[in-house]
Amino acid sequence: MFSLPRTATAPFCPSEVQGSIRIDAQATWWQRLRRFAGPGLLVAVGYMDPGNWATDIEAGSRFGYGLLWVVALSSVVAIVLQLMAARLGLVTGMDLAQASRERYGPAGRLLQWLSAELSIIACDVAEVLGCALAFKLLFGVPLAWGVGLTAFDTLIVLGMKGKGFRQIEAVVLGLIATIALCFAIQVFMVGPDWQAVARGLLPSSPGADLHQAVVLGLGIVGATIMPHNLYLHSSIVQTRRVEGGRMACATRWRCAAWILCCPCCWPCW
Repeated sequence: MFSLPRTATAPFCPSEVQGSIRIDAQATWWQRLRRFAGPGLLVAVGYMDPGNWATDIEAGSRFGYGLLWVVALSSVVAIVLQLMAARLGLVTGMDLAQASRERYGPAGRLLQWLSAELSIIACDVAEVLGCALAFKLLFGVPLAWGVGLTAFDTLIVLGMKGKGFRQIEAVVLGLIATIALCFAIQVFMVGPDWQAVARGLLPSSPGADLHQAVVLGLGIVGATIMPHNLYLHSSIVQTRRVEGGRMACATRWRCAAWILCCPCCWPCW
């Protein structure tokens, strides 16, 4: 029957599964990429939330492709930050919360904790309401029941956490593949003007309603660059154990910017 794990497990506290997936640092780039794809898939879910869809769809309906460059630029920044968070977890053996606790004083830790909690709450509200609205639109389920179903599927994922980390990654891969397929079908049905799409990737003025464009642009950036995803990525990447690499010499460096650039980390990627 359904049961919750008795001890803390990934993705938030990888005590049971920390270092459970072995990766040979001398393997080919493609083999290492495949072994690291799992944490990336879990983190990618955060970039498919209702907040992203809502801001991007509204920006498209109001300004066409005029704010597409904001989406692209914020995505690039998010990729860089996620890369730094992942390498922080691999090289130091600490997640972002643990590294912040070691680095900052009580006031800095409290401020970071409050900001992280507020961002998680704001994100979860959008997730729960978005899923409830999906149940309402697809199956006519009342919103209150939709919220309950959303909470129940969260418990299902929590129950799977004690069964092994790769199983969770496989389920998430299936969900992401479904979203990607639906998105590809929608793009095919809409038939976008690809030349206009290319022009939209270049920074330009969105038009006369500059105030609304700035508000939507800030919404896009806020929905794309999410602090809680950085905490998550630096934690779940520790389910991988890199063997035969040159990580030990870099463990004394705690700065994420150094971890991003240090050649000692490159064999792991």
